[in-house]
Amino acid sequence: MYDLIIIGGGPSGSAAGRIAGKRGLKTLLIEKEMFPRYKPCGGGLSEQAMSYLDFKIPKAIIERDIFGARVHFRGRVVEQHKDYRIAVLTSRNVLDNFLLEKAKETGIQIKMGERVIEYQENDDYVEVFTDDGMYKSKVIIIAEGSHGNLKYKIRRKDKKNEYAIGIVAEIEEGNERIDKYIHNAIDLHFGYFKHGYGWIFPHEKYFSVGIGGLAESLPNPKKKMLDFLNENNFISNCKLHSYIIPAGGIKRRITSPRVILSGDSAGFVDSFYGEGIAYAIRSGQIAVEVISEIILNNKDLKTLKNYEVICKSEFIDNLKYSLILSKLIHSYPSIFLKIFTNDEVINKYLEVPSMKISYKNYIKWLIPRMPKFLLKS
Repeated sequence: MYDLIIIGGGPSGSAAGRIAGKRGLKTLLIEKEMFPRYKPCGGGLSEQAMSYLDFKIPKAIIERDIFGARVHFRGRVVEQHKDYRIAVLTSRNVLDNFLLEKAKETGIQIKMGERVIEYQENDDYVEVFTDDGMYKSKVIIIAEGSHGNLKYKIRRKDKKNEYAIGIVAEIEEGNERIDKYIHNAIDLHFGYFKHGYGWIFPHEKYFSVGIGGLAESLPNPKKKMLDFLNENNFISNCKLHSYIIPAGGIKRRITSPRVILSGDSAGFVDSFYGEGIAYAIRSGQIAVEVISEIILNNKDLKTLKNYEVICKSEFIDNLKYSLILSKLIHSYPSIFLKIFTNDEVINKYLEVPSMKISYKNYIKWLIPRMPKFLLKS
């Protein structure tokens, strides 16, 4: 009988595993893949995400320090930089493997290459069934990401206006050409299609090129991606990888009596620009903080609901405002995207991923200044 079983070894599962090991919980982490494994993603890791970790991300796995953003909209281009770093770019196969190793060093048990097929909640424990056997635990965390189906025993499936589709390709290129194109900023293209954007991120010896947008607005995502590649002079015969991104800020059920959803499984993603790693890490940590209080101090299992309370106080409200901003911009693109290509607006927005300002305060700053920005544009 384990104290805790964690399903999924991505950033949320790894963060949960590290806290569980440090708190002395008898923990099993089950991951269906063998790490390191490929993970489709732009590879951005925000300062907010790194601030939650109790260790530094080694320079060896940081491919680029990011200080700014270049934004495109209908022929207009604006580029703004901060005098402090707002994010780093990494390869997710390397990053996720490193985070899992940091969890492993706390002494938890990890099984890779084993798929969880089903789980069953009982009065006193949870049974977890895999393609290799069955395990019992007092509590489980489902950190399977956006693609697994286990979470749907707790919450409903998202509608097409509640999740995005992302497509990404890695295109090899020399660092000299990458630096010439864009050095220490990310390249964002708005207005290319409704409810989403395209990106070009400068990694080490390759570009990460992709698009992401609400599923209901992307009936043919592959065609949109090929068009985006061609329009930006990239080869269109590269390998494409698709994935799902839940829209954050939507009310979802995230707990049952002995189960917690964390990270993408819970829908904890920034709805405006798709940041999910920060919320994956922090929600995994909060889940174990709550669980360890129950197990180590023999508290009532009903206090598992504290997980939702703490997540709401720390970041769920911020995700709601990211959804509000996303809806405003994509519902009235001719107004908001025109404003968003203003130097001052971009410069202020860069304070959001660097944790200098919340989405709520950004919107409160933006709305009264809109007439001024519209007159300028």
